[in-house]
Amino acid sequence: MKPEDLERLLAVEMPFGKYKGRVIADLPGNYLNWFAREGFPKGEVGRLLALMHEIDHNGLSDLLLPLRRR
Repeated sequence: MKPEDLERLLAVEMPFGKYKGRVIADLPGNYLNWFAREGFPKGEVGRLLALMHEIDHNGLSDLLLPLRRR
């Protein structure tokens, strides 16, 4: 993970599916868990989904609060 990845979680929108248009940082945990079970897509979106899953799963969502306040 690179520090700028946290900023990307708040900038990159989900490009497909039920939550299309929602930023990755705002995706619900159960949706992230589904990807963890079924497989993350390839590319940057998949990498960011996996990162957000780890953050959410480990209760570290507060890491994003300072970035949200900007």
